[in-house]
Amino acid sequence: MVQKYSSPLRVYKYPFELVMAAYEKRFPTCKMIPIFLGSEILSEYKSEDGAVHIIERKCRLNVEAPYLLKKIVGVECVYFIQKNALNMRQRTLRIEAHNESFSSRVIINENCTYSVHPENSDWTLFEQDASLDVKSFFGFENMVEKICMKRYAENIKKGKEIIQYYVNELLEEGVTHIPTWAETHQANGSPSKPAGKGKQALNSPVHSPPPESRENGRIADSENGACGGKKLTEVANVDEDYIQRFLGDLNPMQESRLVQLRKWLSETHKGKMPHDAILLRFLRARDFNVEKAHEMLARSLSWRKQHQVDKILKTWVPPEVLVQYFSGGWHYVDKDNRPVYVLRLGNMDVKGLMKAVGEEGVLRHVLSVMEDGLRRTEEATRATGKPIGAWTCIVDLEGLSMRHLWRPGVRALLRVIEVVEANYPETMARLLIVRAPRVFPVLWTLISPFIDENTRKKFMIYGGNDYLEKGGLTDYIDPHYIPDFLTGDCFCEIPEGGLVPKSLYRSLEDLYDPDERQLCSETIYKSVSLVKGTPHEILVNIEEKDQVITWDFDVLRGDIVFSVLRSRKPISIPKEPTSVVEAVEAAIGGTNVILDKSMECGKDYSVSESPLVCKAGESVQGSHVARVAGSYILQWKYHSLPHSANSKLKQHHHHHHHHHKAKVMYYQEVLSSDDFRGSMSSLQSCHSGFSSLSISTTSSNKSMKSMNSSCPSR
Repeated sequence: MVQKYSSPLRVYKYPFELVMAAYEKRFPTCKMIPIFLGSEILSEYKSEDGAVHIIERKCRLNVEAPYLLKKIVGVECVYFIQKNALNMRQRTLRIEAHNESFSSRVIINENCTYSVHPENSDWTLFEQDASLDVKSFFGFENMVEKICMKRYAENIKKGKEIIQYYVNELLEEGVTHIPTWAETHQANGSPSKPAGKGKQALNSPVHSPPPESRENGRIADSENGACGGKKLTEVANVDEDYIQRFLGDLNPMQESRLVQLRKWLSETHKGKMPHDAILLRFLRARDFNVEKAHEMLARSLSWRKQHQVDKILKTWVPPEVLVQYFSGGWHYVDKDNRPVYVLRLGNMDVKGLMKAVGEEGVLRHVLSVMEDGLRRTEEATRATGKPIGAWTCIVDLEGLSMRHLWRPGVRALLRVIEVVEANYPETMARLLIVRAPRVFPVLWTLISPFIDENTRKKFMIYGGNDYLEKGGLTDYIDPHYIPDFLTGDCFCEIPEGGLVPKSLYRSLEDLYDPDERQLCSETIYKSVSLVKGTPHEILVNIEEKDQVITWDFDVLRGDIVFSVLRSRKPISIPKEPTSVVEAVEAAIGGTNVILDKSMECGKDYSVSESPLVCKAGESVQGSHVARVAGSYILQWKYHSLPHSANSKLKQHHHHHHHHHKAKVMYYQEVLSSDDFRGSMSSLQSCHSGFSSLSISTTSSNKSMKSMNSSCPSR
């Protein structure tokens, strides 16, 4: 397999001619490169006007390899052929080098270019790339590849030092200016007397462009989201000094991968280029595998464009219910000057938020937080002068209980994790989970397999008051910034959360905006309106016995009767909605009838669970173990009061309001018996169970007994 390496741009803040004079001092030997044993000229060409000088050398290098390998190969040195093409008129030097020794087994090609900096004619730009193909080498292919990579890395590291060393020698000798080819060849063709030694000082840097001319090509404008890029990025690779200041310490291999990804993306991506910090995140997420990082990044850029995520900070206005009940927000910085986000998950009514704003609303809010985090890291980088590419998150689990282990909510959480992992990799420096209760291991077992391994390593979990001890929060957060609700002295201005009133719950058709491209391809909850005489039914085909039918619904209006039935003959599955639009239309349509009026109870179908009367405002969770495979039906019917009760109700209409329609928001899922036993649904799956966050539901003993019968024995 051919390995390719590309180095970041190197900028010498000296004119091209002075750098060329320093470069020539490296030959025939260079005392700063011990492995460079010498060189001999094979061929040489000079143009009549002196502008072009092409020279080919044979260079002898010491083999830095284990003794055993040297003995097997039988050599102490290797030979490289180097061809230099200098064009003083164009002010460029192009260098091509390849190995002569073992060329049938190993192919090494290296290309270097010196040219004038595109933004400052008194600076010189250096680019370098190489390729390595180890075909066969006596069984030492991996070792040879590592040796070659080590040599390449050392060459990159020493290259700038060598040029600087010889430039300093020239300056000490008094050579402060070397005229350009154009200066020595005037219009009449007679060269002017070149300036040799002199005492005037060479200014370095000369005509330095403003810092923002380099930074604008790297750091995205906050108004443009995670994409941007211009100036140097359009004409070259990645500036070495910029990497140190804005990206941090990268080894030669990592620098090479960053350059390769940028070049590849510039050839395939037609929109705004992501800045280099974004590219680096995707590379780290894929262990610097350029192909995998490019694939991941290409999908993410398409996703961003499709859903206009770059504009979310300008366009997203969170609903008031999120402003009041989403208990999360930014809170100063950690000891490394990273932004800190605080999430009081234990105080959050996840189910209430899902039913008030939908999965779409929650996900858009999370994305706005992620985009804001990227903006804050960029601001921190500029403010501190050092690379800050991630943030710290504190998650307070005080108050987390079984009621949070609600399958639709966990499913939505996994979907959020999936979106964040795919599009915001390596944005979490560390995640500090504090006051983790005993129920937390259950939640962690469910979600941890879906979190990237590199991300999981950044989780630090503290139970009880362990976070106050040594090795806790104060190791990462300055004590002055510890939030007050974590026994600190700093007031944390984020919502406290709490229960979302059921009056704020919205139906599917209310949540769906036909003019907005949906981030969620499907919705967890469906809603339906019920009228007298027309039930709403869901067909569930059970293929294997002991599978478990689970349900979770809220009665938003009116009274209903819920039943679980089993058909004695197979029933074909009605066409399911294939899009959010069809789901909304189906919900607005109001009913989905499976059992026709000709079918008789006891003959065509049987009752698997006794009918349960549910009143407006009640939350119901339940499950049924299907002991027999076949067609099962979940049925919701409008519940009308007896005539006597109706008459009594009319007499007291000023105390009660009787609805002629009922409205239900529901979710249903089938689990295998093994999955059910290990899921949160099996922990407490009954009427008014752990999912009942919004109200304290009450019911008659008869209703409770009826619903409890739908729970499997444990």
